[in-house]
Amino acid sequence: MSGIFPIIQPETAEAEPQRLPLCREAAWDFEKGTPVFSGGKPVMAAGAGAVKVWIWKALMTARFRHSVYTWDYGSEVESLIGKPFTPAVKRSEAVRYVREALAVNPYIRAVRQVDVTFQNDGLAISCEVETVYGEVRVYV
Repeated sequence: MSGIFPIIQPETAEAEPQRLPLCREAAWDFEKGTPVFSGGKPVMAAGAGAVKVWIWKALMTARFRHSVYTWDYGSEVESLIGKPFTPAVKRSEAVRYVREALAVNPYIRAVRQVDVTFQNDGLAISCEVETVYGEVRVYV
């Protein structure tokens, strides 16, 4: 005998993975820190190269400083300057800031092997990033 409120289990449709459009960015000269131009027009990078450009720019941009970017864009590693943390804590926080900065990009699946080195007044970051296009290695 069925009750007043029978349990109905509707068929659940398996969620179709959302397709992202091809990632495009202006090609970047990482050594000079400038976009690449050819014939007066910017050269465009696509796929893994474009994601690598986005990563580099996101890590080089201070979060919350520029009103042109949302508060999700950029990195907070600059906030470690002048803090009385031990080197181990600074390194740990820098790694966390790198992971947080990159986690907002839908083309990035995982951030692996983040290496942080404090050199005099600078900070060197290298990391392996798994993107939807494959792995890229970034040095900032």
